[in-house]
Amino acid sequence: MDDFLDILAKDAKRTIANGYYTNRIVCVNKIKPLSLKKSITDFAHASVIAEIKIASPTHGILHKNPDVGRIASEMRNGGAIALSFITEPKHFMGSLSTFNILRQKVELPLLMKDIFLNKIQIEAASEFGADAILLIKTLFDRGYCECSLSDMIMYAHSKEIEVLLETHTKDEFSSSCNTEADLIGINNRDLRTLKVDIHTTINILQKEKPQGKIVVSESGIKDPHDIHLLKESGAQAFLVGSALMRTKNISQKVRELVTSL
Repeated sequence: MDDFLDILAKDAKRTIANGYYTNRIVCVNKIKPLSLKKSITDFAHASVIAEIKIASPTHGILHKNPDVGRIASEMRNGGAIALSFITEPKHFMGSLSTFNILRQKVELPLLMKDIFLNKIQIEAASEFGADAILLIKTLFDRGYCECSLSDMIMYAHSKEIEVLLETHTKDEFSSSCNTEADLIGINNRDLRTLKVDIHTTINILQKEKPQGKIVVSESGIKDPHDIHLLKESGAQAFLVGSALMRTKNISQKVRELVTSL
């Protein structure tokens, strides 16, 4: 029986086949690629990657007709070191055109999140000005991707795009540390069931060493206490989405997280 990750992958294959990533109009003024990795290592406070999330499978629609330019500015003003946006259209209501707007509005590293299965998607990420993309380790392990993980990472690097490789288990994390990925993510959300537990990051880092890789803890981060726990476990950056999108003062909330260390 399919779990939610299988559903995401199968829907992504249909989205690719329908030309979502190839029938595109790009209005991006190309800028020199910005390094997400360097932004994390050079920052003196908590490195928050702020995610603009329009909808999610767990919370439904978070914002109707959001002013993404204004939201991005608030996140930047709060001290976010980078922005993340999900371009997957069916389950997260993302769009490449919205990513296009973000690229023109802010000069921060932009992480494009999607269900990456094909190099065509990386080509689109490059054309729309993504500085980094997120690849999900489990999708490669389940055989959904059109090429190997190493080939996808290499292809992204050829486009001057960094790779955040997302894991959820100890074994995934351990094997991912031996890849050429620029950063290793630990998703506190189990994409099979959508359950969230920030101790996922803590438990993995108690048993596994990142071997020089930058570790990004993702999902379920709500307040400075969470940042402290994850930092003490060894995480170096924190991807926060829903907690920001559901607050009235985004800039203040980002600043609260950024200055927590």
